[in-house]
Amino acid sequence: MIAAARAEALDVLVVGAGFGGLYALHKLRAMGWRTRALDAAPSVGGTWWANRYPGARVDIQSLEYSYSFSESLQQDWHWTERYAAQPELLRYADHVADRFDLRRDLQLDTRVTGARFDEAACRWQVETDRGAWSARFLVLAIGPLSSPNLPAFDGLDRFAGQVLHSAAWPLAPVDLAGRHVAVIGTGSSAVQIIPIVAAQAETLTVFQRTPAYAVPARNGPLDPAWEARIKADYAGFRARNRRMYSGFGCELSPRPMSALDAAAGDREAAFEERWGIGGFSLLGAFPDLLTNLRSNELAADFVRRKIREIVRDPVTASRLCPGYPIGCKRLCVDTGYYDAYNQPGVRLVDIGADPIEAITPGGLRAGGRDHRFDTLILATGFDAYTGPLLRIDLRGRDGLRIEDKWRAGPLNYLGLTIAGFPNLFYVAGPGSPSAFTNFFVAVEHHVDWIADCISWLDARGGRAIEASESAEAAWVAQVNLAPQRTVFTHCNSWYLGANIPGKPRVFLPLVGGFPAYAERCAAVAERGYDGFVVR
Repeated sequence: MIAAARAEALDVLVVGAGFGGLYALHKLRAMGWRTRALDAAPSVGGTWWANRYPGARVDIQSLEYSYSFSESLQQDWHWTERYAAQPELLRYADHVADRFDLRRDLQLDTRVTGARFDEAACRWQVETDRGAWSARFLVLAIGPLSSPNLPAFDGLDRFAGQVLHSAAWPLAPVDLAGRHVAVIGTGSSAVQIIPIVAAQAETLTVFQRTPAYAVPARNGPLDPAWEARIKADYAGFRARNRRMYSGFGCELSPRPMSALDAAAGDREAAFEERWGIGGFSLLGAFPDLLTNLRSNELAADFVRRKIREIVRDPVTASRLCPGYPIGCKRLCVDTGYYDAYNQPGVRLVDIGADPIEAITPGGLRAGGRDHRFDTLILATGFDAYTGPLLRIDLRGRDGLRIEDKWRAGPLNYLGLTIAGFPNLFYVAGPGSPSAFTNFFVAVEHHVDWIADCISWLDARGGRAIEASESAEAAWVAQVNLAPQRTVFTHCNSWYLGANIPGKPRVFLPLVGGFPAYAERCAAVAERGYDGFVVR
C-alpha cells in the first residue's frame, strides 16, 4: 500500500474501494491519469465488506450483478449461487483487485475527513486520518448506502447485553445459540437476518414499525446450462439488460397490457409465474404496476394472500401484511422470512401501534410493556445518499460547505456533479437512478461518463468543469417531479429520507429508468457538456 507521506500530486483521487471505486480506479488509471483510491475499511468490497450479517446476499442474480467491462473476467469467474452471498461477493472484489493489479494504487484503513477546493491551484486538497493528498479531480465512490442509521433510542447506552448493527457486524463470528435475541427493523437486511437468527437463537422477538413486502428469492446453485447460455453471448445479454428499466431482467417481458385489462385468471397466473421465478420479477409482470395504484393493489393483494397462506397465526399474518403500495418501499427478496414466524420461539411486536419508549438494561419497553432479551440487533438501515457525503467536511468554491448547500436536500446535476464544486464527481449519488438500477450497470455508466468528461476537458485545454446553477435547479426539479406519477410518493421510505429524523423530505433517487437517464447523459455530452461551465 502507498504511504500517505510519499503520495505525489495526483490527477484523480478516488474515495471508496467498493465496486464503484474499484472500477473508477481501473478505468481512470488505464486512461493515463495518475490515480489513487482511498477507503476507510481494511479491505476492498465497500458495502459488502461492512454488511457481513448472517444471511447477507445480493438480490439481483449474480450473472447480472457483476462487471461487464472485461470479457475475460466475466467468462472466467464462476458464481456458485443464483444470488451470491456476501462472502462470495467479497471474494469477487478481491479477485478483481488482484486481477487488475489495483492494490498498488489503493490505500486502505484511510478515512477522508475533509476536502477543500483550492481555487488558485485549481486542485482538491484532501485531508485524511493518515495525511493529506492533492488531486486535480475528486471522484467520490462512497456508495449511497454506506452511512449506517444509528437510532438515538433512550437508554441504549445502558443496555447490559450485546448490541449489533446489520451494517457494522463484527469480524469475528457471532454465536447466537441459546440466546434471547431482539431485532429492531423489518427492511431488507432484517428480512435476510431473521430466518438465520430464528434457526439459531433460543427465542427471537422482532420489533416491527412498518411491515415489508417480501418475495421469494428461489435461490440455489447456479444452473450450469443457464450460465453457459448466457456466457455464449454475454455482450448481447448485457446490452439487452441496459435497455431494461432497471438494467437487468431482460429475459422476462411484462404482459403487453395493464394489469386491470387482464382477465382475472390470466392475471393470477402471471403473478403466480413470477412468484415461482422469484426475485424482483413480480413487479415486472405488468408494465403499470408502479404507475397505476389500482393495478398495484392487485399485485399487493396477491402478496398479502401469500403471507396469510404461509404464516399460520392469523394475528401475526395480519401484522405482516403491508397496507401501502407494493414497491413504494424497496421490495425485499427473502429465503424463509415469513416461514420464520411459524417457529415457536419467534414472535412479532408491533411498535407502529406501541412505539419503543426506551431501551432498558435487560431489554426494551414499548407500549408500557417490558420485553426482555440479551442480544439486540439493530437492522435500522442507512442514512441513504446524503449521509455518506455529509460525513466529510467538503468545501467548494469560496469555502461553500456541502452541509450548507444541501441543507434543504441534495442539489446536483445528472446525479454526478454539484454546482460550486468544480472537478468533483459523485458515483451513484442522489439524483441518479442507482437505487432503481442494477448497481454494476449504474457505476460502470457513471465512471465511463466521468472519464469521457475529463478527457473532453483536457482535449480543449480546460482547467475545471462544474454544473451551472440553472442546470442543477432544473435537474433537481425533474428528480422531484418524476415520482409524482408513480406509487413511490404513497408511503414513507428511505427514498424520501423518511427513516432519518429531521432529514429533509425530498425524493433522493431519479425515477424514470436507466435507458432514459443514459440517453440524457449522452445528449449532454454530445452537446458539448450542456449545462456545465468550463474554465
